[in-house]
Amino acid sequence: MGRWGTRSCRCFPRSVRESTCTRETERVRVTFWGAARTVTGSKHLLTGRSGALLLDCGLFQGRRAEAEARNRALPFAAASVDSMILSHAHIDHSGAIPFLCKQGFDGPIHATEVTADLCRAMLLDAAHIQLKDAEFLNRHPHGRSKARIEPLYTPGDVERALAQFAPHGYEEPFEPLEGIQAVFHEAGHIPGAASAEIRWKENGRAGSLVFSGDLGRPNRPILRDPARLPRADYLLIEGTYGGKRHPEEASLRDALGRVLLQALDRKGRIIIPAFAVGRTQEVVYALDKLFLAGRAPEVPIYVDSPLATDIQEVVQRHPEVYDDETVAGIGRGEDPLGLRRITLVREAEDSMKLNDKPGTFITIAASGMCEGGRVLHHLKHSAEDPKNMIVIVGYQAEGTLGRRLVERREEIRIFGEPYTLRAGVEVLNGFSAHADHDALVSQARSCVAPKGCAIVHADLERAEALRDGIAAMNPHIPSEGDVWELR
Repeated sequence: MGRWGTRSCRCFPRSVRESTCTRETERVRVTFWGAARTVTGSKHLLTGRSGALLLDCGLFQGRRAEAEARNRALPFAAASVDSMILSHAHIDHSGAIPFLCKQGFDGPIHATEVTADLCRAMLLDAAHIQLKDAEFLNRHPHGRSKARIEPLYTPGDVERALAQFAPHGYEEPFEPLEGIQAVFHEAGHIPGAASAEIRWKENGRAGSLVFSGDLGRPNRPILRDPARLPRADYLLIEGTYGGKRHPEEASLRDALGRVLLQALDRKGRIIIPAFAVGRTQEVVYALDKLFLAGRAPEVPIYVDSPLATDIQEVVQRHPEVYDDETVAGIGRGEDPLGLRRITLVREAEDSMKLNDKPGTFITIAASGMCEGGRVLHHLKHSAEDPKNMIVIVGYQAEGTLGRRLVERREEIRIFGEPYTLRAGVEVLNGFSAHADHDALVSQARSCVAPKGCAIVHADLERAEALRDGIAAMNPHIPSEGDVWELR
């Protein structure tokens, strides 16, 4: 039986995992069912006498066949989960919720008010994308089995899941399970993102755990800064950019300007895969500042996503997500986000027309890791032309098409078909909405976590780098299925 760090927490071997979702355990336990030594499929199951509390329920993203198999097989009985806490609306954290409910989970889904609103748009969009992708693949099997592909869930499944959401404000205590207290703190990652502070009494002993969710970056434009993580006995912290430091804002804009000038010189187009929530808005903001400063000629910007329109409407209903500078600019009747520069593309017909449009222009389209959505069609029509540029502005998980673009693979596959990658690829990690190494270290030390710390939501190399940065906290890096006993 392996021990984690102090005598306060233990990691059990695989042979006892089947007992982790039970009320009969003498200890509070965390079982890591996703985002363990990887960055997608976030699922952490907290169990004890009070019941079973799931932290996030995201989709795995990566190699299509592997992701499909993993997303269709929950590692625990859905009906055995009593309650859920959702850190934010990104699909790798929320995308499996309709499937969980479809399989029998009928408890409350606790989230911030903004996250609950965003999930309506994002999960319905995910369902529609799955329907469209399934239809396309069924029409074009390309050597696959003739068995018909069904979507993981439908818009109807999403509507039923949305009825289970229980929204809360930041710093507003709530009770996810009887006798368990929780509160959301600003995470600063995307609108509505939160870290969750959880406190309990089990067998007469008090305990506390902070689940960081995805942490944002301090001193960034548009959104409020992340709050400092509160002190707690245990810490479950993300490590996406462990060992990495983000560039300064000025150098990031310089790099974006160089890419734009290259595309103009080649008379090519620029494709930017980006999450509809957060990343798209940051890229538009940076382009606006670049044009205002005269650092590059203005070119058309198309945000090709019906979801982006819905997201903008949601965020406009929640001005509390913005930082003081952005709120002040909006109050003065200005356009601090640069929204006047974009053309929103909602209809599929208009999206297809972009593939035949001449000249230099920018298309921003989801999904951010190139695993679905309209960006796949744009890549299909642009990847083989050396005049074009593909700009990667966010983290790309192993096994995703986005990662293969970052690695500049000679051949990539889109909808099962091979394409030769001739377009230029530029990686601008400075747009990341994740905290970098120094910010993660600072947040971890703020929490203290004298009884134990686990690093999740990170590839192994990044997790090990963060572990080295907070070595005094004796952190550990769980594998999928590991059980963490909290004493």
